[in-house]
Amino acid sequence: LHDALPISAGVFTIGNSIGDFTFDEDANPTNVFVSAYYMDTNLVSLSQWHGVYTYATGHGYSFVHAGTDKAANTPVETVDWFDCVKWSNARSQQAGLTPVYYTDAGLTQVFTNGDNGTTVYENLSANGYRLPTEAEWEKAARGGGTGLRFPWGNLIHTNQAQYSACTGCYSYDLGPNNSVSGPSPVGSFDVNGYGLYNMAGNEFEWCWDWYATPYGQPSNTNPTGLIGPLSNRVLRGGFWYGNAFYARCADRFNLNPNVASGDIRSEEHTSELQSLRH
Repeated sequence: LHDALPISAGVFTIGNSIGDFTFDEDANPTNVFVSAYYMDTNLVSLSQWHGVYTYATGHGYSFVHAGTDKAANTPVETVDWFDCVKWSNARSQQAGLTPVYYTDAGLTQVFTNGDNGTTVYENLSANGYRLPTEAEWEKAARGGGTGLRFPWGNLIHTNQAQYSACTGCYSYDLGPNNSVSGPSPVGSFDVNGYGLYNMAGNEFEWCWDWYATPYGQPSNTNPTGLIGPLSNRVLRGGFWYGNAFYARCADRFNLNPNVASGDIRSEEHTSELQSLRH
């Protein structure tokens, strides 16, 4: 667990509790309880991704996207949801842990191949790596803070996150206006209250949940989202050429799980070990 930090159990308010925008109706605030878990301190870098990817492809895994980025120490990009889930299973097996994702409801067939149209089942009693639920991601992003727009407060500055500043667009954007050319290296900027890097900006992060409203489905205790299949999966955290709006803790983005774009990364801090759930 040298690369992960514990996130304590507790109730928190997920969503837009400060009323930023009236059209943010998919983020109406709701109180949810989340059990304790671990989150990776840093984003999954291209180098880390390739290390597991090489192991995986040598042990029967196949991927639609190999993952890309501009340097070994920047977060991996261009990976779809299915790639990330399979990669998590491979990372678990490489570390001698039990995989979390399966292709059958009986949880006997480890998910190693397949993409569009594959139904994925999650074994939450396994001790392997996995994507966070949306609630777990937001609790980790907030770093123990309450009623804040960003992990550190209500204002954002370009020395706090990798994003495209527009001081004339949002009153909470201190800028200065900039021209970003790509994601920043993993470990850039300051940590949040839990000691996690880059929970705002840099690259969008896939979560487990299907995108739907309202929060707290099917239960306000450890919600995992509605049972699919639905159209899109949730992404969180914003991205390097997106504006400050997307970097807010409450912002919800969603895409088809087959999409792999240059502003989407793998688990980043989202990769987690569930050992505190045992």
